[in-house]
Amino acid sequence: MPIDHSLPYDDSNIFAKILRGELPCNKVLETEHSLALHDINPVAAIHVLVIPKGAYVSWDDFAAKASDAEIADFVRAVGEAARLTEADTQGYRVLSNTGKRAGQEVPHLHVHIFGGQPLGPMLAR
Repeated sequence: MPIDHSLPYDDSNIFAKILRGELPCNKVLETEHSLALHDINPVAAIHVLVIPKGAYVSWDDFAAKASDAEIADFVRAVGEAARLTEADTQGYRVLSNTGKRAGQEVPHLHVHIFGGQPLGPMLAR
């Protein structure tokens, strides 16, 4: 069953609060349309989150509604955040969960960058 793009954006989520300056973050990079920050509960030696500044629930929502400028900025921000944290020197993984079954915990699109250590297989069987 496809994601319902009409679901309302919940502006009380933690990323919306960070973007409004209501909560602090350990910023890696900020661009016109994106913000990269260190995860507060890292699961790898390098664990960075990249979020769009727009109110997008998921990757599907972003792909359907974001402007070309927002999409280009976001993709570039992911690469730049990997370089700035030196995740790119040994290899890194980019992950975005969409929906509860995939493990999405915050209803605001976010991409995880994991690196700085061997990451093992993508999924456990």
